[in-house]
Amino acid sequence: MIKEYTAFIKHSWPILVFGMMTVFMGNFGQSFFVSWFGNSFQEGLGLSATSYGSAYSMATLASGLLLMWIGGRVDDVPLEKFIIFCTIGLCAAALTLWQSNSLPMLIIGLFLLRFFGQGLFPHTAITTMMKTFSLNRGKSLSVATSGVPLGEIILPSIAVFLIVQLGWQQSWLVIALSVPLLYLPLALYLIKRSKDEKYNEHNLSQSNHIDKSVKADGSRRTLLSDYRFWLALPTVLSAPFIVTGVFIHQGFFLPQMGWTPILFASCFVFYGVAHWFASVNAGAMVDRFSGVQLLKFYPIPMFVALLLASQLSGDWIAYALLILLGITIGSGSPIINALWAEVYGTKHIGKIRALTASLTVISTSISPILFGYLIDHGISGSQLFFWLAMYVLVAILATLFSYSYASNSYESNNK
Repeated sequence: MIKEYTAFIKHSWPILVFGMMTVFMGNFGQSFFVSWFGNSFQEGLGLSATSYGSAYSMATLASGLLLMWIGGRVDDVPLEKFIIFCTIGLCAAALTLWQSNSLPMLIIGLFLLRFFGQGLFPHTAITTMMKTFSLNRGKSLSVATSGVPLGEIILPSIAVFLIVQLGWQQSWLVIALSVPLLYLPLALYLIKRSKDEKYNEHNLSQSNHIDKSVKADGSRRTLLSDYRFWLALPTVLSAPFIVTGVFIHQGFFLPQMGWTPILFASCFVFYGVAHWFASVNAGAMVDRFSGVQLLKFYPIPMFVALLLASQLSGDWIAYALLILLGITIGSGSPIINALWAEVYGTKHIGKIRALTASLTVISTSISPILFGYLIDHGISGSQLFFWLAMYVLVAILATLFSYSYASNSYESNNK
């Protein structure tokens, strides 16, 4: 596997570096990064926890709905122009947060940050990988999405340093300047360099690979009218839905489970490593088998993690929970994104992925509210973990009658 990745990266490095770098920049809009500014937002603007949580969920929900429309434009607009648009948007988001002095400005800033950071930046990178590669689609997705665990390991320390040295508002000014001054010139250079014919995938020896791309190209309407999609959707949404809810409400879970904040913080290192390791392995497995075949297996570590947390206690459960959640999150991206290209083709893959990414973002806006409601009405941590495990189990069972049950391709499904 190491030799496969080494040869692949050496041959196709410009577009792969672009993908990983673009996903990494999108981390500025991910919950794990924004959460480091949560207390500063509340104290600086005089907000209650409820007001801040509602603003965050509102901004996330709005960004998810807009992503469904704007994200599909990546199929029609040249990549260079689209990435300039994304850069302007992320810069504007950070500048808005820099100048935030009221709740409405915070909501606007968070909306732009979630839309461009959590939404369009990774969406553009992942869609580009799916369009560019077929024989090595799984590995390309793993390389690109490794920008997330890299950010999980590096960015929290940077956030703390900036807040301590400059204050939370000036920190966002630094972030805003880094996007057009550091990211954009390098991104445009890499896109231009990747167009050289010598970097074409088919110039790389592929004796051990089978091209799993399909001839037919389904549209977003095709996806929505396919019963297999609706059976797979609970599994597709399960990991981001659950992980976001658990992380946002960790203040509730920690005392319930007898874990200290320091212990849980140390677990995040293992979470990031597991995330990266699982992504790399899943990418190679996708190229060897397919996303269709692997879909039903990827949520199993999360099911085990939730079941363990619902039945047992101890510090080791915290490590097991974060490691197994990291494995599920890491393997999910290459498997699920490869699945859409394998079944529906790549002609409209930007629009298809915009829809599925939008649904994912919306789910991450719902889980904090739903978990909060259940917590306020007396559910215990172990009970919540148990019912989440049951949800994952039902989702896995539904997946058995989805794409892995029927034919792989849209073309075969519509003969």
